[in-house]
Amino acid sequence: MSEGNGKLALIDALKACGAVKFGDFTLASGKKSTYYIDIKKASTDPATLKVIAREAGKVISSLDLDAVGGVVLGGVPLATAVSLETDLPLVLIRKSEKDYGTGGRFVGDFSEGSRILLLEDVTTSGGSVMDAIKAIREAGAVVDRVITVVDRESGAEKGLADMGVKLVPLVRASDLI
Repeated sequence: MSEGNGKLALIDALKACGAVKFGDFTLASGKKSTYYIDIKKASTDPATLKVIAREAGKVISSLDLDAVGGVVLGGVPLATAVSLETDLPLVLIRKSEKDYGTGGRFVGDFSEGSRILLLEDVTTSGGSVMDAIKAIREAGAVVDRVITVVDRESGAEKGLADMGVKLVPLVRASDLI
């Protein structure tokens, strides 16, 4: 399957599972939108999740990485599926420190200098993934690339570039609407 066909398969899968909705919505960023990408629909649908993992795996296959990661909650099923697809260890990043049990902000092991690629469901401004990148970098690991299932083309690419991180969208919102 060529790269283009894979992207078309992903677009078809996202539409078929009902992930693309039209109406009046308020996004996590606070912005208003006439469409909503419900990636939770996609990431809880096994067929669509397999397509996402396969497409992300194609991007990852040429990269030198130590782990894949996702921000809790939306990034967890995506990163888990991609971990299974690529055989790379999994790191999950909580939005804040946990102060009970073993504590910490990370689930999964990595060491100083580890190269981690993050997976994100939908990027708008990129705020949540930027926060995760800062935490991972403070812990001594390297993040220079984020794969997002859908980029809403609303500033995340530039914001991440300003941090020295390349955003790789599997699909752009303009491909879906």
